[in-house]
Amino acid sequence: MTTLLRRIIFVLILIAIWEAISKFEVFPSFMWPPFIIPNDPGGVTVVKTLVNGLISGQLLLATGTSLWRLILGFVIAVIIGLLLGFLIYKYKIVDDTLGFFVTSLQAIPNLVWMPIAILWFGLGVESVIFIVILGAALSITITSSTAFKSVPPLLIRVASTMGSSGFHLFRTVIFKSTVPQQIAGLRLAWALAWRSVLAGELLGGSGGLGTLLDLGRSIQAMDLIFSIMIIIGVIGSFIDNFVFVRLERMVLKKYGIQTTP
Repeated sequence: MTTLLRRIIFVLILIAIWEAISKFEVFPSFMWPPFIIPNDPGGVTVVKTLVNGLISGQLLLATGTSLWRLILGFVIAVIIGLLLGFLIYKYKIVDDTLGFFVTSLQAIPNLVWMPIAILWFGLGVESVIFIVILGAALSITITSSTAFKSVPPLLIRVASTMGSSGFHLFRTVIFKSTVPQQIAGLRLAWALAWRSVLAGELLGGSGGLGTLLDLGRSIQAMDLIFSIMIIIGVIGSFIDNFVFVRLERMVLKKYGIQTTP
């Protein structure tokens, strides 16, 4: 039995349990308050809403909108994060000033920046992308600078002795030595960016899954809310397992750190 099949069976079991609780009132209301997991809709109702939303295109359009913002913000964040991370690694004065500042900003939750983003950019896609860039870029900056600093000085001295310097030294020795750590940092930053885009849409009201989630809350459509939560979880798990985990395994295997497929 493959891992995918086990997961599918596990999800089906959860849906069946939820449906049983909903239809047969397995637990009295004082033991299972409706605000925890509502009896109506049940698991089957949520699945029907999910399928109907995908067929009608409503959920697909919202998903595409959120993913487009996520990818755009994440690409910009990667460029900014790697550049700042290198500057913090390369120059002591930048490390003492900008490095300290970035670490301080990292401690501030992304949602705290949302009111400022709305004041600066208004209620729209710009605010959402700003939150995504801010959340991911800070994380990438810290992880990349830490990865660059972890390169053994002996490797750099040996490469310099053999004539490597400048960009060639950075590309062939420093950066390559940090690739596994960089991928792990990008994996973490992607998860932060995914949460940021949803939080931004939820508060900013500019379309996407977050705005649709807020709509479900306002009209008390619990089946829509749970359907969107399923989409969010599936996309997050898919990207993590089929993009970053596979990329990480490939790199670790190439560097001889991991031998199993």
